[in-house]
Amino acid sequence: MEYIKRFMEDVFLRLNEQYPAILITGPRQVGKTTMLQKLTELEGRNRHYVSLDDLNVRALAKSDPAMFFQIHQPPVFIDEVQYAPELFTYIKISVDQNHRPGDFWMTGSQLFKLMHGVQESLAGRVALLHLSPLSQHEIYRGQPGAFSLDFATLQKRQAAIPAATTPQIFERIFAGGMPALVSKKYDDRDFFYSSYLSTYLERDVRELSGSIDSLKFLTFVTAVAARTSQMVNYKGIADDCDIDQVTAKSWLRILETLGIVFYLHPYSNNVLKRTIKTPKLYFYDTGLVCYLTKWSSAETTMNGAMNGALLENYVVSEIQKSYQNVGKEAYLYYYRDKDAKEIDLLMEGDGQLYPIEIKKTATPKKKMITNFSVIEKSSLKRGTGAIICTAEKLGAFDRDNLIVPVSLV
Repeated sequence: MEYIKRFMEDVFLRLNEQYPAILITGPRQVGKTTMLQKLTELEGRNRHYVSLDDLNVRALAKSDPAMFFQIHQPPVFIDEVQYAPELFTYIKISVDQNHRPGDFWMTGSQLFKLMHGVQESLAGRVALLHLSPLSQHEIYRGQPGAFSLDFATLQKRQAAIPAATTPQIFERIFAGGMPALVSKKYDDRDFFYSSYLSTYLERDVRELSGSIDSLKFLTFVTAVAARTSQMVNYKGIADDCDIDQVTAKSWLRILETLGIVFYLHPYSNNVLKRTIKTPKLYFYDTGLVCYLTKWSSAETTMNGAMNGALLENYVVSEIQKSYQNVGKEAYLYYYRDKDAKEIDLLMEGDGQLYPIEIKKTATPKKKMITNFSVIEKSSLKRGTGAIICTAEKLGAFDRDNLIVPVSLV
């Protein structure tokens, strides 16, 4: 099984020379442990590895953290650290006494619960990174770097990787980015996702919510997947699953906590008062969405009723991952006002707003960028806009509006 180099490795090693503690969060099975074990080999520091998935180790960490650190002295790599937040206070004491960069490497699969413990004990002492499923540029040996609409940067990206046709893009959407599938460790995709979901249901979801009806939760996750790239509709989801809206909100929070879904919030400022308030929901892994919504192949996905939503989810998640992989926060929004004018994606940076439409077409028309004019009323300057689509080559309508192939995201 081939190891696929992660773009985050370089950022991690740089932070490791500055911070005593580094914490990588992200869903299970995205390669957090594999990446750090690879870096442990390169580091050559004789670093202890300990996993809190082991119940005996976890019991010691929770009941006697001081003894735990006598046995597992720094430099140490603690896997699934969210199971023993009791360790954070002791890590803080060690960090304050020794100030040694790279003493504590940690991973965790529960974002919110983890952050709570980290903020209380390790504020300012820990570097936080988020690892998601593989990005297309990691899989296809593209270039690292946060996505931008700088024309020269996009040209460089285009020179580094082969063009992709519409069927090839939908192959990528259908395949998803889970390392165990991409590396061919497992070849039965349906069995992998089925096991993946039951692992969550039996383990992490129960950990976060106590008792839960497994079948209802699976119905719920499927209902959420069917609404990917849409504005969140708690009532619609609740009705589909025969649960109440309070439960639907609580279960969505769990999916977010486990790094399965994320949100784009609507962009608004004092000038644009007519914008709506509801966020849009996306999955980090489009392969999981295709599995849940029962598409049987890349071809049926490409021709099916969800093709536009899946393409949008893919593009937004790829942009999100491109920022996470270099340790940066992406300022991504969408725009929709009460007149139903909508822009799929707004990127904010350097005092500018960059409007983006995502379309399943190889030959976009200029009228598709009509709505970009609404943000000219914003307090921020309008930057370069783009249609991200299934064209195979980088192009432009004019100097301010580009045509960007999905493969360059």
